[in-house]
Amino acid sequence: MHTSGRTRTGRRALVAAFALLALTAVSLAGSAPTAGAAPYCGITWGSLAKSDAAMSGASVVNARAGRHECYDRFVIDINAGPNAGYFVRYVPVVEEDATGDPVPLRGGAFIQVAAHVNAHDDAGNPTYNPPNDLEAVNVAGFQTFRQVAFVSDFEGITTFGLGVRARLPFRVLRLAGPGSGQRLVIDVAHRW
Repeated sequence: MHTSGRTRTGRRALVAAFALLALTAVSLAGSAPTAGAAPYCGITWGSLAKSDAAMSGASVVNARAGRHECYDRFVIDINAGPNAGYFVRYVPVVEEDATGDPVPLRGGAFIQVAAHVNAHDDAGNPTYNPPNDLEAVNVAGFQTFRQVAFVSDFEGITTFGLGVRARLPFRVLRLAGPGSGQRLVIDVAHRW
C-alpha cells in the first residue's frame, strides 16, 4: 500500500510522542513513592503555618537547638507556662517586626517563629540577649538548619528566623519545663 509522505511524517511524530511518553512514565515511576509507602520516619506534619493565638506575660530566657535522627529541633525556653501562643510559618523573607527590614538568613527556605511572649522583664531589662543576633544559636553541622537569628522583641512578640535547607515539614509543640516554665519547640524534618 502506498502512503503519502505526510502520513509517514504523522506516524513518525506519533511514534516519537508515544516513546517520549513511555520514557517519562518509566522515569517518574522510578522516582515516585510507591502506593502505601510509609512516610519518612512516620512524619506527617506538613509545611503549612501553625498557630495558637494565646498571649502570655512570660519571657524568653534561652534559645537552643538539637539534632535528632529524623529532624532538627529549635527550642525557646520561657520562664512561665503554659499558655504562650505562637505563629510559625514559611515566609519568602523574615522581616523585623518594628521596621519591616529583611533579616539575612542562610538556607533555601525561611521560617518565621513568632512566640507570643516578651524577651524582657516588666522593667524593660532583657531576659534573652544573645551575643550575636544573627547567629543566636550555633547550628553548624545540622542536617536541616542553616541559621537561627534573634529578630526582635516587639509589642509582646519575640521573633526568631530559621534558615533551613529547603521547605520541609515542621511541627510546633509546647512542652512543660524547665521548672515552672515551658518550652516552645519547632521540629523541622530532614526530608519529606
